[in-house]
Amino acid sequence: MSRRAVLVGGGVAVVGGGVGLAWDELSRLWWRTPGVDRPREPGAVDFAGARRTAASPANWRRADRPYDYRVDRVVVHVTQCSFDEAVRLFKDPEHRAASHYVVGKDGRVTQMIRELDVAFHAGNRAYNERSVGIEHEGWVERPESFTRAMYEASARLTARVCGRYGIPVDREHIIGHVEVPGTDHTDPGRFWDWPRYLALVRRARTAQAAGEHDGDGAHGGRPKG
Repeated sequence: MSRRAVLVGGGVAVVGGGVGLAWDELSRLWWRTPGVDRPREPGAVDFAGARRTAASPANWRRADRPYDYRVDRVVVHVTQCSFDEAVRLFKDPEHRAASHYVVGKDGRVTQMIRELDVAFHAGNRAYNERSVGIEHEGWVERPESFTRAMYEASARLTARVCGRYGIPVDREHIIGHVEVPGTDHTDPGRFWDWPRYLALVRRARTAQAAGEHDGDGAHGGRPKG
């Protein structure tokens, strides 16, 4: 009998015994079972227009979010290096960290880890499990790093993430790395324009929601394999 049959069969027995274990909880238990791995589509991205470049498997772990972990945060990072260097570091198994996305000063977006998986980006396990991490090319003390193209591309990305998981567009749920409990990082720093960024995210989310309502085929729902 398969591991899934054992788990589901056991769950049915528990429900019959009156404990009332919910089916969504059975799903969470299933995807946390050692050796379970949902099939993936090579090269797939969760954000239209992103280029797929895989981070080293040492810098993230497989999951099935939001079924096994609820996603309710977006964490904004700044690379403190060039776009290409950030991508190189995230491909390095010795780096032991990577974000889901990297956004360049020119507005290009690279997805390095699928949103359903847990990226090692926040320096806090619970926040890694509950968030999507977005790196931005630049330096915290160089305001010229934060270009219009970067803000707009990142805002469209964050709006899509918020729409997919029902994340409110506010400063409680869209946070800087500096705000993660226990972190020693300062990014995105004093020059990151939070009012401008949130306004752009809200505008993008409104446009995306209108497109989804009109049935334009915009990507929505949970991440696919």
